[in-house]
Amino acid sequence: MLIYQTEIRVRYADTDQMQFVYNGKYFEYFEVGRTEMLREIGLPYSIIEKEGYQLPVLEAYARYHQPAYYDEVVIIKSILKEYPSLKIHIDYEVLRKETNELIAEGFTVHAFIKKENKKITRPPGIFINSVKRFFSDNV
Repeated sequence: MLIYQTEIRVRYADTDQMQFVYNGKYFEYFEVGRTEMLREIGLPYSIIEKEGYQLPVLEAYARYHQPAYYDEVVIIKSILKEYPSLKIHIDYEVLRKETNELIAEGFTVHAFIKKENKKITRPPGIFINSVKRFFSDNV
């Protein structure tokens, strides 16, 4: 299992008229968590794209437990629980840093596509090689 945490300070632009983080922003927070997780294991999106692949979102879900507010620091926890197959499922938790309270949780489902023809393909070797150490049972 691969677990990665990154922090974000809630910007004023992230909040709505009710003065807490707008619900759609959490999908951006999930993206930050996902891209930083990939960067941490040596595979930023720029390398994936240079190799001729893209990683679109096929499905996204969020459940909100309590609001986050302007200027709070939140932790985005990104979790890859399953060894990658054709689809890649990433879970997320957004936690209030100060208290570790769960603010929101969700997931995204992705599939690799070839950049030139946009057809779904199995995860490329560069991805498998980057994540396999976190799944010792599957190596």
